[in-house]
Amino acid sequence: MPREIRLNAFDMACIGHIQHGMWTHPRDRSTEYRRLDYWTGLARTLERGLFDGLFLADVVGIYDVLGGSPDAAIRNAVQVPLLDPLLVVPAMAAVTTHLGFGVTVNLTYEAPALFARRFSTLDHLTDGRIGWNIVTGYLDSAARAMGLSGQQAHDARYDAAEEFMATAYALWEGSWAADAVRADRAAGVYADPGKVDAVSRGGIEAIHLCEPSPQRTPVLYQAGASDRGREFAARHAECVFLNPSSPQNVARLIADLRSRAAPRPIRAFVGATVILGRTEAEARDLLEDYRRHASVEGALAHAAASLGIDFDRFGMDEPITATGSNAISSNVEAMAKVFGPGWTKRHLIDRFILGSRQVPMVGTPGQIADQLIAFAEETGADGYNLSRTVMPECIEAVADLLVPALQERGAYKTAYAPGTYREKLFGAGPLLAAPHPAAGSRG
Repeated sequence: MPREIRLNAFDMACIGHIQHGMWTHPRDRSTEYRRLDYWTGLARTLERGLFDGLFLADVVGIYDVLGGSPDAAIRNAVQVPLLDPLLVVPAMAAVTTHLGFGVTVNLTYEAPALFARRFSTLDHLTDGRIGWNIVTGYLDSAARAMGLSGQQAHDARYDAAEEFMATAYALWEGSWAADAVRADRAAGVYADPGKVDAVSRGGIEAIHLCEPSPQRTPVLYQAGASDRGREFAARHAECVFLNPSSPQNVARLIADLRSRAAPRPIRAFVGATVILGRTEAEARDLLEDYRRHASVEGALAHAAASLGIDFDRFGMDEPITATGSNAISSNVEAMAKVFGPGWTKRHLIDRFILGSRQVPMVGTPGQIADQLIAFAEETGADGYNLSRTVMPECIEAVADLLVPALQERGAYKTAYAPGTYREKLFGAGPLLAAPHPAAGSRG
């Protein structure tokens, strides 16, 4: 039997996330992102498709690297305007029972005590279905929005993150003992003060304002693929998100992460975009239909920010130089691996099939299912983060066409397991166990 494939929807509380320009398609509904029923409808569809989770990306700055201006991003709705993703989660949780929610929050600009309270609140309100994608940021525009002149250097951001994580663990795991809450109505005692301690760590002294939530620490995601990022992930992450590349490269990254994290298990999710048709011809026609709406300018604005390269400074066939980038260093390294040395803007634009660097998989449900299974078997990946194209039909196609094809091959669950997000992902208890550093902070 093939390994079980796990699926997350990869989305963002905005109009244009990964595949830029799709919002101009007449059937696309992503401009309704400001409505709660847009999000509750998505959540219901994902749970119908037995998705493990909805992975919500986020940034706290604007993409202003291309041409030294935010104009291209604003014109093409490239992750702007953008809502706070945490605020849409409770509504989605209210209309689902099992769907998990992994939300990106940049710890660089967070106060640990307030941050920890927000995630404990969401863990309570979702009955233990919340996860956190740990990021340290990559946009200078975000630093300026926080009153700073620029962001810290790449590795320094990870160094600062280590202290933040230790403080967050102390708040979630160590401030309240497991039996601190008595809720004794007769005695008039809700919690035992002797079992609630202040945390003195990272420059703060605070009692965590929330009683222990179902998971205490949320499920921890991380997406850094640089050497420093993998070192951080091996210490903290339970799930990692990898950009798509060759099976050999993905297998190498997954093996390295699991070797570093051992004996802790790590779930690996690879980014993917699928175009599904009931026949090959229908899938190809759908791709061409979508492709007519792709935005090259939007894709360049996104790539410029994530690579830290202003492509307006280069001619179409002029070799790109990326020395000194302080953005996502693994993305810069990946470009040289994809295109080879001396890659150009034309190389990049030729890859923008649907307004992003991610090349879609196109075919029938059976063909796509076979490709996903084969890639997972070859690389050791646990599943995929599926980015959206035209909403909501792309997600409905996965739930109605791809999931049954995977189930027919014995590669996808037919029902949810009980328990919290962590229990569903790992089949163990709701709390992080040793040797994870969070377990060492537990009171």
